[in-house]
Amino acid sequence: MLDSQALKAATEKLLQEQPRLRVLNVAEALGVKERDLVQADCCGIKSNYLGEDYKTIFKRLSMLGEVMALTRNPWCVHERHGCYEKIGVGGSEHGIVLGPDIDLRMFFENWGTVWLVDQNGRQSIQFFDKQGVAIHKVYITEKSNTIELQKLVQQFEQDKAAVAALTEAAEKPAYKSAPSNFREEWLGLKDTHDFFPLLKKYSVKRIDALKAAGEDLAQEIPLESIETMLKRAAAEQLPIMCFVANNSMVQIHGGVIKKLLRTGPWFNILDPKFNLHLNTEAIDSVWVVNKPTVDGYVTSIEAYTENGNLVVQFFGLRKPGIPENKAWRALLESLCRIPLAA
Repeated sequence: MLDSQALKAATEKLLQEQPRLRVLNVAEALGVKERDLVQADCCGIKSNYLGEDYKTIFKRLSMLGEVMALTRNPWCVHERHGCYEKIGVGGSEHGIVLGPDIDLRMFFENWGTVWLVDQNGRQSIQFFDKQGVAIHKVYITEKSNTIELQKLVQQFEQDKAAVAALTEAAEKPAYKSAPSNFREEWLGLKDTHDFFPLLKKYSVKRIDALKAAGEDLAQEIPLESIETMLKRAAAEQLPIMCFVANNSMVQIHGGVIKKLLRTGPWFNILDPKFNLHLNTEAIDSVWVVNKPTVDGYVTSIEAYTENGNLVVQFFGLRKPGIPENKAWRALLESLCRIPLAA
């Protein structure tokens, strides 16, 4: 990797040519990681290194008041304003936030460093994995408690010389074909959360599981169906749930959506407390997925890249113990060619 001065010079040259590039795009263009640019104070950034005690810092997020939580993958960005409440971070490799505003699932196996980032006056706490990829960002707003932010920085700030070097990602286990009894086990599901353990049990890639299940359980639908669904949900004021995930975090929003706007390849939800930015050009396939639970079938609409990576998921808003909203079910069924299992 370039040293800090060389990286700054390369960044400045690139931004002179393409001034609208975001930090992640600059990193991709220069062949470095986003954390490299944060550490070197590129792109108008002034950073403070807060160490690797990410669990303790995460617990302190509740002290910051109202913030904006951001989780993204390469194809979709999920932004939610609110407070961190009901934070569950213990000794295990999993964590949870279950507040009415911010709803998260954390997977800590590959978390690395924490930073305070001030980019042209906009402050955020940013969590990175061991490869330098951003996991989650917490942006300070005019409603945030900046005194508590200062206390947090004073307590955890460390010398940048102590920053651990980035590591290579571990090789993912090889995927296998879905076994002959996979559909039978799918039909035996009791909860939507049982689906991931089923995939893991047989080392089956999610997209391959959908292809193997049968069209009454997983049905490919036209690419434009995501926009069709969102427009109808907004028009009918139908509450939805939106899940965006990367390897270390899932961020969830639940509620009615209102303002929709296309900007080039991006289809956006632009509501006061919830924004979604979805790159529809990255979507190779869209599926309606139908899972049995003790409360009846639960349906989702899911988008995947050409390589079978999950981009985004949408469900009808519901709580455990409550059957799926019939209007949501009817909307998804209207997008399907053949009936779904019921």
